[in-house]
Amino acid sequence: MNVSEAVEQRISIRAFKPDPVPGDLMRDLLGRALRAPSGGNLQPWRIYALAGAELARFKALIVEKQAANPGAEPTQYPIYPENLWDPYRTRRFECGEDLYASIGVARENKLGRLMQMAKNYEFFGAPVGLFFCIDRNLGSAQWSDMGMLMQTVMLLAKERGLDTCAQEAWARWGQTIADFLDLPPEMMMFSGMALGYRDETAPINGWRTRRDGLDIVADLRGFD
Repeated sequence: MNVSEAVEQRISIRAFKPDPVPGDLMRDLLGRALRAPSGGNLQPWRIYALAGAELARFKALIVEKQAANPGAEPTQYPIYPENLWDPYRTRRFECGEDLYASIGVARENKLGRLMQMAKNYEFFGAPVGLFFCIDRNLGSAQWSDMGMLMQTVMLLAKERGLDTCAQEAWARWGQTIADFLDLPPEMMMFSGMALGYRDETAPINGWRTRRDGLDIVADLRGFD
């Protein structure tokens, strides 16, 4: 698989098979991903990967936390700006509507939507849960570096027959994650990621998010 194929085939998978991912494969994948670029070579990231009994222990903790605090925790950063405006608001709305339509959950079915949302906190059944952490004292430029690392992980995973779903939803349990991982005070959890083998039979994996055309998002100047 070449890079173009990996970019084309990568989508956010929200239903995984339980098949375990070998540790050697994970070490090789993450080790190669560390070649991702960062300004000044700061490498402003830490990666935590959970599988097997450790992942089960973490998920059991989240179940316990959700029972005690259904509203989750305050996020340590805003996932979206307040009062999101167009075209961003429309894009987000369309994404949600398309997702729920793929599994037959109507807009008025609030319980069904909440149940699907809750699957985030099970890593959608994936056998590997990743957390990407960053020093909270760094700035937005270093957060963009983290995004490049995550994209590199996702493309390398695709090359190896794996699939992923980046999950900023985990920001709602940032403090619990920090405590579980024993993060030092200056470090914060930025995003989670589910990783494993997609369930080809799950309808939710059969749709793709819409994309604006090149003529809308790019301005090419000086070309033929």
